[in-house]
Amino acid sequence: MLRKARVSDVKSIHRMINVAAGKGEMLSRSLMDIYGSLRDFYVYYDEEQELVAGVCAMNIIWENLAEIRSLCVEEDYRGRGIGRNLVEACISEAITLGLFRVFTLTYKKDLFAKLGFHEVDRATLPEKIWSDCFRCSKYPDYCDETAMIMEL
Repeated sequence: MLRKARVSDVKSIHRMINVAAGKGEMLSRSLMDIYGSLRDFYVYYDEEQELVAGVCAMNIIWENLAEIRSLCVEEDYRGRGIGRNLVEACISEAITLGLFRVFTLTYKKDLFAKLGFHEVDRATLPEKIWSDCFRCSKYPDYCDETAMIMEL
């Protein structure tokens, strides 16, 4: 079941993101950060197993720009369209809010391309997006994420 995240999901979201970060798949996030941005998150919740199996967030950057971030699906649940559904939920919310430019920095280039995103030079994105990048051990010389954007 796809739904907005709840406070009871925070520790699961934190664990998923930080396990993926440990594998170099994304930036880590603190519990405080997740609590503070909880309204940005959607989760895929497996009611039968009673667990959060996927997460994704849509963060408002500016009046005309949002970021899709922290996309993570548990390995046992991959290949079922959960990541796609999570991203689509975030895009739908962006449209509802009147945000018609959505970008991501990702290792899942193929997934985002299938959803209509196209690659851009990350230098074309506003400087405001770099606040998270400054905390990354790969910044600036070894960043291997792909910047992609969708104009809605």
